[in-house]
Amino acid sequence: MGTDAPVLVPGSPGAPGRTATPGERVGRPPKSAVASDVRFAEGMIPHHRQALEMTSLVDDRTTTPGIRAIARSITAAQTPEIKAMTGWLTELGRPAPAGHAHEQAAGYGMASQEELNALRAAKGNAFDRLFLQLMTRHHEGAVKMAGEELADGKDQRMRLMAKDVYSGQSIEIARMRQVLESLPA
Repeated sequence: MGTDAPVLVPGSPGAPGRTATPGERVGRPPKSAVASDVRFAEGMIPHHRQALEMTSLVDDRTTTPGIRAIARSITAAQTPEIKAMTGWLTELGRPAPAGHAHEQAAGYGMASQEELNALRAAKGNAFDRLFLQLMTRHHEGAVKMAGEELADGKDQRMRLMAKDVYSGQSIEIARMRQVLESLPA
């Protein structure tokens, strides 16, 4: 990477090697994207956008340090993931879904408009409880989506993204449950 040193590519047994050309990928070619890879990105982008909408409400509605920390963690992880998946879809010649596009992520823990309105209206302990309940369900949906990508996807970048989502959000689910249990009744 940037050393200008030649990369030698061995030939088949008994055949001479050669020098790789600039920009040539050496090794196994990446697997092509399949429908489940596209479904994952097209579903996860609006899913993440809704999570970011929910975390944007935290600072004005709670003083609970644990919830503020969870919201910062979600924002820090999901903002670059949206950018990466949007860029990947663009490379495939596909537009990223607009807004929350509920139809792509239906059945994966998405909050309804009524639930989002209730969250916007809540403050203090009521907000804390509702936020944690909705976000836990939301994360469980993302873990389900990631599991489906890991089972059926072929694209290396989307599979790595799914692994990150699966592990990161599983950890956050456990943290949210702990914070919820610690809230006053």
